[in-house]
Amino acid sequence: MVTKQDTSLPLRKEVKMLGNILGEILIYQGGKELFDTVERIRIMCKSLRLHVEDETYHELKSEIASLSPAMRMQVIRAFSVYFHLINAAEQNHRIRRRREYQLNSDNEQPGSIEQAIQSMKDKHISGEIIEDVLKRLSLDLIITAHPTEATKRSVLEIQKRIANLLIRLDSPLLTNKERKNIEESLYNEITTLWHTDELRDRKPTVIDEVRNGLYYFDKIFFDVLPDIHQEVEDSLNGHYSEQEWSVPTFLRFGSWIGGDRDGNPFVTPEVTWETLTRQRALVLKKYEKVLIELMKRLSHSSARTPISEAVLQAVEYGESHYIEEDKKWPVHNEVYRRMLAIMIERLRMAEESKLGYGTAEELLTDLMMIKESIYGHHPKAHELKLLQKLIRQVQLFGFHLGTLDIRNHSEEHSAALAEILRKVNVESDYQGLSEERKMNLLENLLTDPRPLVLAREEYSEDTREMIEVFDLIKRAHKEFGKESIRVYIVSMTRSASDLLEVLLLAKEAGLYRLHADGTVESDLNVAPLLETIEDLSNGSTILKQLLDMPVYREHLRILNNQQEIMLGYSDGSKDGGTLTANWKLYKAQIELHDIAKEYGVSTKFFHGRGGSLGRGGGPLRRSLLSQPLETLGDGVKITEQGEVLSSRYLIKEIASRSLEQAASTLIETAANVSKQSEQGHFRDPAWVEAMEEISEVSYQKYQSLVFNDDGFLTYFNQATPLKEIGELNIGSRPMARKNSDKFENLRAIPWVFAWTQSRQLFPAWYAAGSGLKWYIDQGESNIFTLREMYQDWPFFRSTVDNLQMALMKADLKTAKEYAALVQDSEIGLRIFENIVEEYNLTKQVLLEITEDTELLEQTPNIKDSVHRRNPYVDPLNFIQVHLIHELREKEEMDTELLIQVLHTINGIAAGLRNTG
Repeated sequence: MVTKQDTSLPLRKEVKMLGNILGEILIYQGGKELFDTVERIRIMCKSLRLHVEDETYHELKSEIASLSPAMRMQVIRAFSVYFHLINAAEQNHRIRRRREYQLNSDNEQPGSIEQAIQSMKDKHISGEIIEDVLKRLSLDLIITAHPTEATKRSVLEIQKRIANLLIRLDSPLLTNKERKNIEESLYNEITTLWHTDELRDRKPTVIDEVRNGLYYFDKIFFDVLPDIHQEVEDSLNGHYSEQEWSVPTFLRFGSWIGGDRDGNPFVTPEVTWETLTRQRALVLKKYEKVLIELMKRLSHSSARTPISEAVLQAVEYGESHYIEEDKKWPVHNEVYRRMLAIMIERLRMAEESKLGYGTAEELLTDLMMIKESIYGHHPKAHELKLLQKLIRQVQLFGFHLGTLDIRNHSEEHSAALAEILRKVNVESDYQGLSEERKMNLLENLLTDPRPLVLAREEYSEDTREMIEVFDLIKRAHKEFGKESIRVYIVSMTRSASDLLEVLLLAKEAGLYRLHADGTVESDLNVAPLLETIEDLSNGSTILKQLLDMPVYREHLRILNNQQEIMLGYSDGSKDGGTLTANWKLYKAQIELHDIAKEYGVSTKFFHGRGGSLGRGGGPLRRSLLSQPLETLGDGVKITEQGEVLSSRYLIKEIASRSLEQAASTLIETAANVSKQSEQGHFRDPAWVEAMEEISEVSYQKYQSLVFNDDGFLTYFNQATPLKEIGELNIGSRPMARKNSDKFENLRAIPWVFAWTQSRQLFPAWYAAGSGLKWYIDQGESNIFTLREMYQDWPFFRSTVDNLQMALMKADLKTAKEYAALVQDSEIGLRIFENIVEEYNLTKQVLLEITEDTELLEQTPNIKDSVHRRNPYVDPLNFIQVHLIHELREKEEMDTELLIQVLHTINGIAAGLRNTG
C-alpha cells in the first residue's frame, strides 16, 4: 500500500535537486559569501519557525540591516528564483500523479471524466437525462487582464521549460547520456532565470495584455478544449454504448481583454476593434496549419477510393471559381488534397476577398462534407481524429476565436444618455429623475422606433465614445459574426434603469430593433453586475422589475429566455467580509433563479472570481460545487484572472486536468440535480437559517473594524505595502476607480494584494470566526449542526476549507513586523491585537467544526506545500519590512530601494502563489 508520505517523495527529491543547482549558481555568480549569507538567513528563519528565540530574531534583523544594497539584491533574487523552481517542480508533480492514475486503469483519478461517467452509470442516471443535461449545459471561462500576475511572461516561459525538462527526467527509459543532457539543460535554464529581470520596465498596454491572452488560446485552449469534448464523448460511448453520442460544445473560453472599459481609459473602441481583428487572425492561422497537416495525410486516390459526389462537385466548382492555377493541387486523382487546397486558399482570403470564406459555418460545411465522404470508405469505429478535432475546433472557435464581453460602469451610460436626451429636448435632467420616472421614460423610448442620436449633433467626448462603442458592436457582428460580442456587462448595477439605459443605447446602434409590424430583434444580452452587499440584496427586486416589463420580456424571449447575471466576489468581500459576502452571493443566486423561473426565464450566473481567497478564489471544481446546485444546469460563467491563467493553463497537461475536473463536476452535478428535480432537496432549511444568523454577526464584526474604527485605514495604508504595489507595472488600468484615495474607490485587487504581501490575508478570513463562535454558543446542539453542514453541504464545506487555507497561508508572527510600520503605535498595536484575537478564535472554531487537530489535515498536499515554502518566504518578508521602513523615512524617492521592494513583492507573490 502506498502511503500519503510516499507520494510526495519524488517531489521532495526534485526540489532538493533544483535547490542544489541553484546553490551552485549562487556560488558561481556571487561567490561563497552570497551562498553563505542566503543559508544563514534561511536557517535563522527556519529556526524561528520551530521556536521563537529573541537572540535568533535579533540576529536575523541585524543580518538583514547589515547587508550592502548589492548583496541584499542578490539575496532577494536567490529566494525569488527558488520559488519559481518550486512552482515548476510542483507543476511537474501534479502531472506525475495524473500519469500514475492513467497508467493504473483499475483506479480512476477522482474528478476525472471517466470517473464521473462511471459514477452516473452506477447511480442509474439514464442516458436520456445526460443527453438533456448536455444540451442545456454550458461552462464559459472568461480570461481577464486583472492586474494580478506579478510574474513576467519571460520568467513564466523559463518556468515552463524547466517543468518540461523535469517531465522528461521522469522517464525510466532515459540513457545516462540523455539524463546528463537534460540536467545540463536544467542548469542552463536556471542560470538564465537568474539573469532575467523579473520587473517590467513599463506598464503593459491593453494590446500587450491582448497578446498575453492570445498566447493561451494559441498554445493551450485550441488543442485542449476539443480534447476534453472528445474525452466526454468517448467515455459516454464506452459506458452508455446503447446510444450514439454526439456531445455538443459545452465548454468554451471567452475574454474581457480589450473589451473591459470599466475604469480603464485605455480600452478605446479602436483597441477593441484591434482585439477582435487579432483574434480572427490567430484562429484563421490555426485552421490553416491544421488543414495543411490534413492535406499531408489525406493522400487517398480516387482510382482506389470511392469519393462522394458532393466532394467531386465541390472540387470542380472550387477550382474554377476560388483558386488560381498555380495554387491548385497538381495530382488529379488526389481529390481530398485538391479540395483542401481550395479550402486553404479560401481561408487565406477570408479577411480580404469575397472569394474567401465569409463565415465559419461555410468552412464547417466543407469539413463535414469531407467527413461524410471518408465514412463512405473508412470504418466509423476508427474515426480520423485530426479531422474530427478540426471540426470541433471550428464549432468552438468560429472565426472570432472567443467571445469578447464588453463591460462599463453604469454611471457612464447614464451620463451619456442624459446628454443625448437633453440634446433632443426629451428630458433636460434625466439623472435627476426618480427611478419610477426613469423606467417609464425608458420604456416609452424603447417602444418608439424613432432614433434619438443626431448625426450632426456636437456631443461631449465621453458621449461620442459611448455611441462609438455600440456602433462598434454592430460592426463587429457584421464583420466577425454575432458570437464575437454577445454580452454587455453593466458594472455597479444599482437599479433596473441601469440595464434599460444600455438597451436603449443598443437600440440607437441597431442592436435592438423595433419594426413597424411590432416585431423586435435583439442581438445583445445586457447583464447586471451585482457587486456590493446592498446590490446583492436588491438583485431580486431589480430582476422582478425588468421581467414585469413587456418590452424587456420580449428582448429576453429573442435571446432564448435566458438572463445572464454577473456576481462580483471582490467588492462584496471588501464591503462586508468574506463569510457574509459568500453567503449573500449564494442566497442571491437562489432568489434570482427562483424569480426568473416564475417567468419561464433561465438564469446564467457569471462568477467574477479572482485567484486569491479574498476574491472568491480556489480550485475551479470546488468553485462549481459551492454554488446552489439547482442553478448549474442553466449554464455557468467564471472569470479566470491574472495568476490563475499561468498556474492553471501555462502547461498543457495541467490545463487538461483542471478543465477535466470542471467538466466532469458540472456534468455529474447537473445530471444528479436533474434526476432529483422533483424532490428539490438541495440543503436543509435549518442550515440556511444558521447561515443567516452567522452571516449577520460576522458582518457586524467586520463593519465594526473596517468602517467604524477611525484608525483602520491608517493601519491598512501603513501596515501593508499598498503604496509600493502601485509602482508595480502589472496592469494597464489604474489601481483605483476615478484615481481617488477613498476606500470605496480602491479596487479589490490592491486591497487583497497588500494584505497578502503582509501575510495577514485579512480579507480572506476576518470576522468569520466571530459569526461561527456566536452560533455555537447559542445552543449545545449547534456545533453538531455545523459539523453536519460541513459533511453534507458543498457550499459550507468549501467556505470552511477556504478559511482553513487562508489561515494556513497567513502568518501573524511575520504580520507583526508590518504592524510595527504604523507610525501611531497605539493604532498599530490596537488593530493588530484585534486581528490576532480574531485569527485565534477563527482557527479554534474551524478545528472544532472539522474535528481535526490542525488546519488542512485532510489535504496534506496543500499543507505540505505551505510548510515547504514558509522558511523561504519569511526572509523576503523581513527584508521587505526593512526596505519599506527605510523608504518611507526618506524625504525623496529612493529608486534603488523601491526597485528592491518591488523585487520582494514579486518574490513573495511567487512564494505564496497569490497576489490579488
